[in-house]
Amino acid sequence: MNFSFTKADRILKRSEFLRLSMSGKKLHNRYFIANFYYGRFERTRFGVTVTRKVGNAVKRNRLKRLAREYFRLNKHKITGNWDINIIVKKQAAYLSSDQYFLSLQDIFNRIHSDKD
Repeated sequence: MNFSFTKADRILKRSEFLRLSMSGKKLHNRYFIANFYYGRFERTRFGVTVTRKVGNAVKRNRLKRLAREYFRLNKHKITGNWDINIIVKKQAAYLSSDQYFLSLQDIFNRIHSDKD
């Protein structure tokens, strides 16, 4: 099993983030908003958005690292080719890593059940 997270696994362009927000499906919980849409590429791609309202650069980068790590370890569970953007809310800055991963797991489980 390949647990890498390459550049091809990322959503990088602003236009792709905008396409997701305009035409994708949306789910949310207390800590995250997820935009997802069936992708045009041969793999599931992932993007993370953390605004400056969440905290300083150290907090924002930690939250992005944790989200990417969760995706890297669990992308094999996602069937199909999806573009997924996770938007982190302010309250997530105060979570421990375990709580953060549990909340992300809730979002990914709901994406998996909603996309069918």
